Amino acid sequence: MSPQTAPNGTYQRQLKELSLLFDISNTLERSMDLRDVVAPVLELMANHMGMMRGTITLLNRDTGEIMIEAAHGLSAKQRERGRYQLGEGVTGQVVQSGRAMVVEHINEEPHFLDRTGARSKLDKNDISFICVPIKLGNEVVGALSADRLFSDSISLEEDVRLLTVIGSMIAQAVRLRQEVAEEQQRLREENLRLQESLKDRFHPANIIGKSKAMQMVYDLIAQVCQVGTTVLIRGESGTGKELVAHAIHYNSLRASKPFIKVNCAALPESVIESELFGHEKGAFTGAHNQRKGRFELADGGTIFLDEVGDLSPATQVKLLRVLQEREFERVGGTETIKSDVRVIAATNRDLENLLEAGTFRQDLYYRLNVFPIHAPPLRERGTDVLLLANYFTERFSRTNSKTIRRISTPAIDMLMSYHWPGNVRELENYIERAVILSSDEVIHGHHLPPTLQTAEASGTIHQGTLKSTMENVERELIADALKNSRGNKASAARSLGISERLMGLRVKKYGIDPRRFRTKK
Repeated sequence: MSPQTAPNGTYQRQLKELSLLFDISNTLERSMDLRDVVAPVLELMANHMGMMRGTITLLNRDTGEIMIEAAHGLSAKQRERGRYQLGEGVTGQVVQSGRAMVVEHINEEPHFLDRTGARSKLDKNDISFICVPIKLGNEVVGALSADRLFSDSISLEEDVRLLTVIGSMIAQAVRLRQEVAEEQQRLREENLRLQESLKDRFHPANIIGKSKAMQMVYDLIAQVCQVGTTVLIRGESGTGKELVAHAIHYNSLRASKPFIKVNCAALPESVIESELFGHEKGAFTGAHNQRKGRFELADGGTIFLDEVGDLSPATQVKLLRVLQEREFERVGGTETIKSDVRVIAATNRDLENLLEAGTFRQDLYYRLNVFPIHAPPLRERGTDVLLLANYFTERFSRTNSKTIRRISTPAIDMLMSYHWPGNVRELENYIERAVILSSDEVIHGHHLPPTLQTAEASGTIHQGTLKSTMENVERELIADALKNSRGNKASAARSLGISERLMGLRVKKYGIDPRRFRTKK
C-alpha cells in the first residue's frame, strides 16, 4: 500500500516508526562503546512509542545469568534486582527460546515475575509487556522489552514488529563492536608477535649472542641503524665494539657506501690529522702528493673512530668542527670540503673521568654521546659463552683443517665459571689454542690455559684439614722469622708481633732448632 492509498493513521505511524529507526541508527553510530548508546536508544523509544519502562538485558554465557544492561524508567536498585536465569520468567523464556512474547495484562500472566518490583499493584491491570530476543545469527545474546499502557487502539503486534527491528539493529551494533574488538585484539597480538619476531629476526649476522644483555644491544642497533645519528659505543676492551659499528652501518641506508675505520690510539699525533682530513702536496716534509683523508674517503658512508678517548686536544677541536659544521680542510689546504659522513665512535676509556681531568673536551663529549650503546662484558652475558665457544670451535676447526666434535663437560664448566677479564677476544684466543692442542676431536679441560683450571680439573684439590693447613703456615712463618733474625728468638717474636714465651712454645711444639739459623763463624 502506497502512502497515497494508505489510511492516514497508518501513514502517520509509518512515518513515526521511520523517524524512530533513523534516530536509533544515528545514536548507535555515536560511540563504539555500547554502554554509551543503549540508554539513549531506550530514551528514544520512550519518546516515540509512549513506552513507560524499557530494558535491554544481556546473557552472561559463563554464568547463565541474564542481567539488565540498560533501562528506562527503573531506579538503580530496581535494575540490580532484575536478574534471571535461562527459562525464568518471561525474559528468561524469550532468551532461552529465541521467540518474542506479548503479555496483554501482566497481572494475568503467571510467568511474569516483576523481579524489579517497578510495577504497582494498581498499574498491573493496565500494563502490557512486550519482550523480543536480541540475536547474533542464530545465537540469542539478550532481550529487548517494553512496558506500555494497554489500549484497544494500540496494536501490540505492530509493537512486536518494531521492537524486533530495533533488537536487530542493537544486535548488529553488538556484532560490529565485537568484530572491532576482535580485530583490535588480533592487531595487538600480531603486534606483540611482530615485536618478538623482530627481536629474534634482527640479529646481526656478525654478532653471536642471545643473552638479555645482547638483546638490549640488538634493540638499540635496530632503532638507530636507519637514521644518521652519531653513535658512541662504550665497553671494555674485547667486547666487540667494532662488530656493533659494523652492524649499524650494514643495516643502514648507507650500507652500500664506504665503512672506514680509524684506530685513534694506534696513530701517532703527528700524522692523525693528516689521516683524518688528508693533506695537500707540500703541506709538510714528505707530502709529495695530495692525499685524501678518512673523512673524505668515507663520503656518503660511515667513519668508525675507535678509541676516540685517546685523541689529542688539538685533534679533538678539529673533530668537533666536523661534527658541528660537517666540513673540514685538508692539512695545508684552504678549500673547505663538505662531509656527508655518519660518525660512530667507540672507547673503553671512562670519558667522564677524562672530562674532570680536562683531557677530553666537554663539547666534543656531548656531540659524540648522542646515542650511547653499551657493549656488555662477557661475564654479564651468561649462556653466550657457550654460543661463542661453539662458534670459535667451528671456525678454528675449518681454518686449521681439524675436526672437533664437542667440548667436554669439565671444559664447559671451566669456561662458564671463569670471569673473562679479556672478554670475547680472550675466549677466542683460548678456543684457538684448545683446537690446536686437541688430538682426539674433543676439547678437554687440560687444553685450556692454567688461568681457567679448577682444582678438580687440575688434580690440585687440597687434602689437609684446616687445622693442619694453619699449623703448616704457622711453622713456615716462625722458621722464616728465625732465619731472618739468625736464630734470635726474641727478635723473631718481635717481628711476628708475639711474646717471647709464645715463640718459645711454638718452637718447642714444631721441633724447630733455632741454632741452625745462626751464622757460623
